[in-house]
Amino acid sequence: MTNHSLAIFFLGLFLAISNAMADSNDSVYNTANFGKCLNAALNARAGRVIKVEFKQQNENLIYEFDIRTDDARDWDIECLEETAEIFELEEEVMSPRHPMFSKRKKVSLNEAKNTALSKHPGEVLEIEYELEEDGLAVYEFDIQLESGKRIKIEINAETGEAHEESVELWQIGYE
Repeated sequence: MTNHSLAIFFLGLFLAISNAMADSNDSVYNTANFGKCLNAALNARAGRVIKVEFKQQNENLIYEFDIRTDDARDWDIECLEETAEIFELEEEVMSPRHPMFSKRKKVSLNEAKNTALSKHPGEVLEIEYELEEDGLAVYEFDIQLESGKRIKIEINAETGEAHEESVELWQIGYE
């Protein structure tokens, strides 16, 4: 499937989900900006979209596009829903043993996981290892809370401090 076909597919799927959510809880999303964000993400890193998440971080609504490039690298690209501006680009690496990740890492996976779970007790569903644009290494944990909410929390791999938190509203694609 071409990038253009994927863009149309995701836009259609997004419209169906957003309409269903709007019917169920009066939430309204800027569907025009979803398409703009998708195009901006694919312009930032050409490749295949493998997952899309919609999340809330503080007062901001954010689309996160996971894109696999032709060189088999995975990128997480975040776009503000309100303005359709890309504001964060991270490379996802396969393990904490990746040379760039391990070079910066001072905190173990277990220490980072304990920090994440102390802030948000629940079940860890997914762990990602990411390199921020400035080279910062972070562990990202997706945690399912007892309430049913799904929290994403990044832990700085150098300091062990919480770096970023958001609530995942929906996800399309695979983990």
